[in-house]
Amino acid sequence: MASDESADKAAVRIILHRPLYLALGMCTGVIAYFALPFEPPLAITLAISTSLSLAALVLQQRLRPAMTGLIVLLVCGLACGFAVARLHTAFEKPTMLTYPLGPALIEGWVTSIEPGDKGVRLRLDVHAIAGEATSVLPEKVRLTHTLSLNVAPGRFVRCWGVLKPPPQPQLPGDYDFSRQAFFEGLDAVGYVQGRCKGGTLGPRDGLGQRISMWISTARRSLAIYVNRVAGKRAGGFAAALASGDRSFMATEDVEALRRSGLAHLLAISGLHLGIVGTLVFFGVYRGLASWEWLALRIPAQKPAAAAAILATGVYMILSGASISTQRAFIMAGVFFGAILIDRAPLSLRSYAVAMIAVILLQPYAVMTPGFQMSFAATGLLIATYEAWNRRRREQADYRRRGIGFILQSLVVTSFVGAFATAPFALYHFDRLAPYGLFANVLAMPIVTFISAPAAGLALVAAPFGLSGIFLRIFGWSLERVLDIAWWTAGPPDQGLSLGQPMPAAVLLCLSGGLAALALGRSWRRRLVGGGVAMAFAAVVWPFAPKPLVHLAPSGDAFVFEARAVKRLQLHDGDGLGPLGLSDLPVSEDCRTRLCQLDTRKHRILLGPGKLMTDACKLSPTIIVSGRGVPDECTGALVQLTFDKTLAGRSQTILQLPDGSLKAIAQPCGKRPWAPCLRPD
Repeated sequence: MASDESADKAAVRIILHRPLYLALGMCTGVIAYFALPFEPPLAITLAISTSLSLAALVLQQRLRPAMTGLIVLLVCGLACGFAVARLHTAFEKPTMLTYPLGPALIEGWVTSIEPGDKGVRLRLDVHAIAGEATSVLPEKVRLTHTLSLNVAPGRFVRCWGVLKPPPQPQLPGDYDFSRQAFFEGLDAVGYVQGRCKGGTLGPRDGLGQRISMWISTARRSLAIYVNRVAGKRAGGFAAALASGDRSFMATEDVEALRRSGLAHLLAISGLHLGIVGTLVFFGVYRGLASWEWLALRIPAQKPAAAAAILATGVYMILSGASISTQRAFIMAGVFFGAILIDRAPLSLRSYAVAMIAVILLQPYAVMTPGFQMSFAATGLLIATYEAWNRRRREQADYRRRGIGFILQSLVVTSFVGAFATAPFALYHFDRLAPYGLFANVLAMPIVTFISAPAAGLALVAAPFGLSGIFLRIFGWSLERVLDIAWWTAGPPDQGLSLGQPMPAAVLLCLSGGLAALALGRSWRRRLVGGGVAMAFAAVVWPFAPKPLVHLAPSGDAFVFEARAVKRLQLHDGDGLGPLGLSDLPVSEDCRTRLCQLDTRKHRILLGPGKLMTDACKLSPTIIVSGRGVPDECTGALVQLTFDKTLAGRSQTILQLPDGSLKAIAQPCGKRPWAPCLRPD
């Protein structure tokens, strides 16, 4: 009897969480598609996905246990996610540049202005490039502009610049910017030599293009106004939060926010849209509820939810509608949409519906740090607060929630969010802010209770010309946030670092542990599931191939030691290094002399080949040279030379689980976003 009751509870739980299991299966399917080393044929993909789904449904009809239903949902989700990702790839237009271009005169319309480490980045819709046929032109490009900027979004400009293909990943597990560029329609990146100047052509033809340019111009005007009124110290920060334009922010402030763990405030995402939507919802709700005649005839929460959806949509457009902002708007739309149809807005079912919607619209977002960190934090927070409320109901605790509960909630939210995002931060960035939890606990009350209301009141007061005072309050509050960031920011090399790149299999194990913590039926099962995932991660990590030496097209060699990575200059290359290691300083210059590194198992020799004859008598196991290697050095286990690092293809020496060494080059031409590049 007890077993039947337990089985019934398990079946009910699976039914209640059916969208969540389907969403997790779809995530797995998308990951499986992008992890493939080749592009599967579309027809075969659709046939296999359909067959898997039908087979799973037939199996469910024959077998009724609860676990069977769970497996069916996961299999159907996997097949659907894989097929959706393949379909999105098929619909993209492959116009990415495959060879360096320029210096040449590039003409086009400025669509947006973004900040960058080396200067302002201009996004252009290309009109013409001198010497290039119209049929092979890249459509959208990004140019880094280092001098003073005299153009604005919506303007037609002429820039003398150089274009290159979007950089492809170099190390196994390195972030794939070329894939992001492919799905965002970014065909080339480059830099401006000199200044961009205004051209003679006017606005673009077509209603859609005109609306897009008008929005870009309005965003820039809003950023300029907020930056001027909010104050010199935090005006750029205020402009970034109001319009998504971060070009007015000081580089030092951005770095302080990053090192303090507050960089998430800069990305217009779920936090910002959530605050805007919540303020509008409660403002409209309280206003309608105070009107007795109306409150007795319609539920006030429904017009409030509709107003919140409209407000978050307007904010998304004004902030530039980036990928992360679109994802946040979908989540906000699901949240307030649940209120419109009388469903619980903050539940794992609503969370799953939002995840499914994002996957259907932007499957490639699953591979981005923003998607992974935001959904991991949101899912674990919802599960935590559901358990918290369940415990209050069981204890019949109906006391009014005051300021103490609010402060307690802020601490719990900061801790759970930091815990949920830690594995993804270590995998993608190899670093955790040392005082990130403390900084968020101090800063978030200011942002939530001062900055956000002041910004909202400034928007309401703008038609009456009274927004200035609220923008100054907005700027003052953000000055305090910057003070906290500078106070809690450690030095650039401080923070938790693994020293070695985290294998993808380890991240999958840890993600499974987070899912177990969120979905377990009791705290004991949650802790056991999380512990098992941690144990699997600890077992998998030693058996994953480890990079030892990486030779990049930039001419730099990266040597992975036990707890750190060294960057040595080996050759004068004109390519790029790994994105995750681009901030490392050069520790030694090995272009004109020999450099020798001794690890516990290997002796690594780096430098010009002509100087290696005598050094090879010491029997090095790894040789990395700018050009050829002398015959006396043929005894080394692995040899890398820069002349083989062509067309942006890097070389990496991996240590396999059995201790042997293997040299690999990143593949090209296998996926649409990673074409083989021409050197000229």
